[in-house]
Amino acid sequence: MGRQTPLYKLHQELGARMVDFAGWEMPVQYGSQIGEHHAVRRAAGVFDVSHMGIVDLAGVRVRAFLQQLLANDVAKLKAPGQALYSCMLNEQGGVLDDLIVYRLDDSWYRVVVNAGTRAKDLAWMRTQATAFDVELSERADLAMLAIQGPQARAKAAELLAPPDAQAALALASFLGRQLGSWFVARTGYTGEDGFEIMLPAAEAVSTWRRLNSLGVASCGLGARDTLRLEAGLNLYGSDMDESTHPFESGLGWTVAMEPRERSFIGRAALEAIVKRGSPRKLVGLVLEDRGVLRGHQRVIVPAGGEGEITSGTFSPTLERSIAFARVPSATSERVQVDIRGKLLGARVVKPPFVRAGKPLVSLATEAKDLP
Repeated sequence: MGRQTPLYKLHQELGARMVDFAGWEMPVQYGSQIGEHHAVRRAAGVFDVSHMGIVDLAGVRVRAFLQQLLANDVAKLKAPGQALYSCMLNEQGGVLDDLIVYRLDDSWYRVVVNAGTRAKDLAWMRTQATAFDVELSERADLAMLAIQGPQARAKAAELLAPPDAQAALALASFLGRQLGSWFVARTGYTGEDGFEIMLPAAEAVSTWRRLNSLGVASCGLGARDTLRLEAGLNLYGSDMDESTHPFESGLGWTVAMEPRERSFIGRAALEAIVKRGSPRKLVGLVLEDRGVLRGHQRVIVPAGGEGEITSGTFSPTLERSIAFARVPSATSERVQVDIRGKLLGARVVKPPFVRAGKPLVSLATEAKDLP
């Protein structure tokens, strides 16, 4: 039996199919995974993401610490509540984790890390924090819910007192605010608008029930995965890890090489990669034949060389099979994918595939014999 979130018994009561995910007992789906996917794209869904690690960092030198720890630059966070997406690297430029950091005030930041890496991340951060006299506090007292979809913000606002609801609805994207005992952030992992809410663990079950009563669908990890892949968002452990660097993982945009005087962990390794060029890149694929793209399938590049699918699925929104693949940098418009011994054609596209419910890739080429 893995670790359980404060919502574990409720998930069972709601008939969720539970699976082990990064050592946690998590709901993969409650009914139809495709139904949950469409609920988020068309209306609103709620996900239990309490398995994510919430870590508060405090100290006079906390900003300097984070500027050394992260590949992106927290100096970009000018106002309280602003959020930043970044990779945390090792000295070789490998991705230890991808995370979101919030600036709460000058001496207090909050970091949200992945469930599967939280123990490793905490140990790494504590080691690096020693020289900066920064205190790390894991917030095990908090649960975390993600309410996502075109109706998500309006539905979630109904749970708040009128002044707090007004403040939540006024939040810009990638901005959060403490509203009573809740921290409400306009962030997410689905390609839809919505909130991620960190709240006292004791309030998680009643909040979920209230959202359900407002018509917000319970959604599991299955829909979360198809939604995030459509949205062109990486999954740690599949699309990047310690053996890969940001430039071959579609995450070069998260690396702040300026100002040049900022010395962050992994910078020297990344500078060397920039100088010589990365031999691989991460691309999106749309399958043009019948089949489903899955992780670790072999990708054949016409110009020579091979790559590999890192994440693949059937897209409910596009009704096509889509994937991320790490391929040689010279890869151009088309490739072939080895699916059960058959080489099937796929088109190379630039993610995201879908945002705000709308396809962002051309579907002009009709897929052959789609299921």
